[in-house]
Amino acid sequence: MQADATMVEPYVLTEIDSNGLARLTLNRPRQFNALSEEMLAALQAELNAIAQNPKARVVVIAGAGKAFCAGHDLKQMQANPDQQYYEDLFARCTNMMLTIQRMPQPVIARVHGIATAAGCQLVAMCDLAVASTEAKFAVSGINVGLFCSTPSVALSRNIGRKAAFEMLVTGEFIDAHTALRLGLVNRVAAPEELDAEVLRMANAILAKPAESIAIGKSLFYRQIELPIEEAYHLAGQTMACNMMEPCAQEGVAAFVEKRSPAWAKTGNASNH
Repeated sequence: MQADATMVEPYVLTEIDSNGLARLTLNRPRQFNALSEEMLAALQAELNAIAQNPKARVVVIAGAGKAFCAGHDLKQMQANPDQQYYEDLFARCTNMMLTIQRMPQPVIARVHGIATAAGCQLVAMCDLAVASTEAKFAVSGINVGLFCSTPSVALSRNIGRKAAFEMLVTGEFIDAHTALRLGLVNRVAAPEELDAEVLRMANAILAKPAESIAIGKSLFYRQIELPIEEAYHLAGQTMACNMMEPCAQEGVAAFVEKRSPAWAKTGNASNH
């Protein structure tokens, strides 16, 4: 019996638990979760919705099946040999990647398998990353004659220039521990411990006031692209504004009074 068209699995599975942890799972395992037009559109829509959802405090991006994400859908690209099509596709991908950086919630990549080309870019654009010891990373477009130009932007902002360039011009894989040493991921765990390690990281963030996290994330990415004097100026302004927030007033009072902060008393624990 043929499957009903309405029963087609969504490209991205979304779950938000009562603690504010949002899980997005790329859900095309047979295609190794490639970033096709449809996958990009689905992921963009989910990220946009979560960015506006005050109940979502931390986001985890994962992949179904054996791979985390194998990058762009080369078959789809081959079927559309038009420069304008390619420019539009890469622009949509760039917008999705920048959405991750611009949204107020910290985003954690849960990498259990291969992350190649734009899939490696996705890991690099997430604020944090936890990898299984079985994960592997590559910017492998060069192997098919296509330099990973857009992934290079994210990769070169995560790891050193020479290491990034070596990955880009050789297309060779690195393992999880090498990715950790280079700074592409934050933590490495055995496969059976991966979810627990992701949850430990998420819970450490969830224990902090959302408004301070949102302010800090925005400042972090803005200042890192500025000359140092401008960066300090922006940081000082941001910190002064942050100090006026109820969460900071409560936190400082708690420190002075030698007690635990009661973030709920700020009234903004779920706002960004």
